[in-house]
Amino acid sequence: MAQPIDTPERAIRLARTIASDISLYNEEKILRGLTEDKLFTELQDEIEEGRELYRTRVAADLFERTNFFDRAVVDIILKSKGHVKSKIW
Repeated sequence: MAQPIDTPERAIRLARTIASDISLYNEEKILRGLTEDKLFTELQDEIEEGRELYRTRVAADLFERTNFFDRAVVDIILKSKGHVKSKIW
């Protein structure tokens, strides 16, 4: 088994990569979730699967004391869709 990621830079990179994959493979769900104001319900399974993958790859103390994965979800999935008509904004 590989060494857990123990630097913030590498943890952020991993979180952003996972969020990018979620975004890439779930465009339809993301658009539906934004237009119907239920994004996190639509992506619940994908986000939890991504969070679990992130948790298993990052050192436990780094995972527990940071919110890199949640920030990546917002930055990669949510902010990139600011042009979509939604009640959220």
